[in-house]
Amino acid sequence: MSIRFLLHASVFAPLMWIVPATAAGCGNSAEGFPPWLNDFRQEAATQGVSQRTLASALDAVVYDRAIISRDRGQRVFHLSFEKFAARLVTPSRLSRGRELLRRNAGLLREIENRYGVPGPVLVSIWGLETGFGADNGHFRTTQALATLAYDCRRSAKFTKELNDALTIIERGDMTAAQMRGDWAGEIGQTQFMPSSYLSYAVDFDGDGRRDLIHSSADALASTAHYLKGKGWRPGAGWAEGEPNFAVFLEWNQANVYAKTLAYFATRLAEGQ
Repeated sequence: MSIRFLLHASVFAPLMWIVPATAAGCGNSAEGFPPWLNDFRQEAATQGVSQRTLASALDAVVYDRAIISRDRGQRVFHLSFEKFAARLVTPSRLSRGRELLRRNAGLLREIENRYGVPGPVLVSIWGLETGFGADNGHFRTTQALATLAYDCRRSAKFTKELNDALTIIERGDMTAAQMRGDWAGEIGQTQFMPSSYLSYAVDFDGDGRRDLIHSSADALASTAHYLKGKGWRPGAGWAEGEPNFAVFLEWNQANVYAKTLAYFATRLAEGQ
């Protein structure tokens, strides 16, 4: 499961609408959620979202207190680098990362040739986010995003992400049932928010779909595309103080995460 929350226009322009966050008033209790969701749904329909998409994405959505608890309880980023890295860059994860570097050497070389991002960086992100695709998360994405969009803490941000999730469903890139991930709405093996999916997801395996859930090739290439889009400099260093460390902070603004990612990637690059 992802331990981060992406704080992040699109290769394919998304539907150009944003439902007003105050459509029925944000709130911090379950009572106001049904009218808020109804208002959101009506506004989305007026902006061209099909009833089929709205039904599949929102019919079973309820206010999810577990999502709010997760949002309020992010204490892991307050750990020291030493404790954070020790928790995440375990001997077994390092061993698995080295194995996947070898097994996917050809694919990672192709990705680096196109986007300039080396394999150890991509495999490190893959490992930190979902244990190399072992745990992409089980939360229903539209329910998570609707709950957070209704919540007053970051309503506007998550309303946009919910809009983008509907865009993905409307286009047929993914069904609402397939759209499951982490508690903050992240999707796939490297945990893309819907807005990042629209901007950076690519079909690297050539099957006609940008599938970040089932295709490791698509997930890793999309991650490289994201990093390139955020300013990755091929051949430059990624340790703290070096040019590409700033790109790690675009991936996750928590310094302790960025330092851990840099450490993990360096260990893999050096074969340690």
